[in-house]
Amino acid sequence: MAISSRPVALVTGSTRGIGRQCAFWLAQAGFNVVINGRRSPDSMALQQQLVTELSQFGVEALACPGDVVEHEQHELMLDAIFDRWGRLDCLVNNAGTGAKQRGDMLEITPENYQYCMDVNAQAMFFLSQSVAKRMLQQGELDNQHRSIINITSCSASVLSISRAEYCVSKAAASMITQLLALRLAQENIGVYEIRPGIINTDMTKVVKPKYDQLIADGLVPMKRWGEPQDIAQVVLSLASGKLPFTVGQIIDVDGGLAKPHF
Repeated sequence: MAISSRPVALVTGSTRGIGRQCAFWLAQAGFNVVINGRRSPDSMALQQQLVTELSQFGVEALACPGDVVEHEQHELMLDAIFDRWGRLDCLVNNAGTGAKQRGDMLEITPENYQYCMDVNAQAMFFLSQSVAKRMLQQGELDNQHRSIINITSCSASVLSISRAEYCVSKAAASMITQLLALRLAQENIGVYEIRPGIINTDMTKVVKPKYDQLIADGLVPMKRWGEPQDIAQVVLSLASGKLPFTVGQIIDVDGGLAKPHF
């Protein structure tokens, strides 16, 4: 099996929003990109469409459908990647979910709590574990920086009691990042956390009027919505090794939302 001369990045949840933009920015920078989404017909069609679109940048793309919550899917995805290219240099843990239902935290059900934890934290933990083992076996190729980049949320530290289970899951994802970063520091594998603020995606469409007003009133000091490409630009910088002497770096991409202010 020949090893690709191009670096390879896997972006989970990459059929829309932040993940889709990450795939585009990485492809434009010369990464072969692995697209991931669920195994539903609609999602698989979007994955194949994105594979075609990324070819315009002169790189290769591969669709690896699979629900990241299902741990047995992790090795299947990684086997497909290594069979194709013999390497993986960057994992972007982007797949995530919001709270199933906003409301009083005193009424949250165990099922809805576990749903957020499974998608936002447990899946990240075990996929990162599998990828880290592969990266260690692979070693550093062509002086290409190896990285695991976790997309969490400003809600990892900013409290929102109407979606408490979401905040808890993102705080857990943040701790996973720190632990993994420390474990892999001596191996020269960078592990980073990006905390988006209010980003203009399909997931936030339903609350857009509410946040339009809050942003206008000063909730976000920069007074605008974040866009998926705001996140993607930071992902590319991290994947390219632009912060080499950092461990578990947390980067707020939120227009100042998380800064204490009044």
